[in-house]
Amino acid sequence: MSNNIKMIFLMLIAGILLVAIILTFTALGLAHPAPWVLVAALIAIPFLLKRKEQRHFAVWKDSYSVGIKSLDDDHRKLLNLINHLQTAVHYQTGEIFEKEALDEVVAYTKYHFEREEKMLEEAGFKDLEAHKALHAKMIAEVDGFVTEYDKRGHEALEEVAQYLKDWLVGHINGTDQEYGSLLQEKGMV
Repeated sequence: MSNNIKMIFLMLIAGILLVAIILTFTALGLAHPAPWVLVAALIAIPFLLKRKEQRHFAVWKDSYSVGIKSLDDDHRKLLNLINHLQTAVHYQTGEIFEKEALDEVVAYTKYHFEREEKMLEEAGFKDLEAHKALHAKMIAEVDGFVTEYDKRGHEALEEVAQYLKDWLVGHINGTDQEYGSLLQEKGMV
């Protein structure tokens, strides 16, 4: 369901609740619990929507830290860029914002991978080639999503944004955790 249809549907529900509240207060009075239950339902809608939307956005957790400030800062920035992309997905931000958000997250991801790989090479990380292969595979996937976005526009964004969020969090918590202690031992904090 598109965001416009969702918004119209929610406005319709809120309007129906508002009318029901007025009618039940008029018919039953202030002492009856029924209109107050409807008031609570109307008040709950924005909170429930906010909670639902928050699961689309990435939030930095201390457990994501690899113990290297520059790389943790990169990871935080990537999560923020992915959140900008999620904003483009879930709100009517327009094609220019969407394209800029997508281009920015892709460019910064490539920059971060190059920087991380250089640090790993300098530190003598034994699984560097496998790590590079994971990065290359992810970039190929993202390039495919960008091509899909160029063809289909906004409707292709949700898939790429979710993929980026899931991949990045999984990568940080998985393979990126393997090199933190090595880089710290080498003084690359």
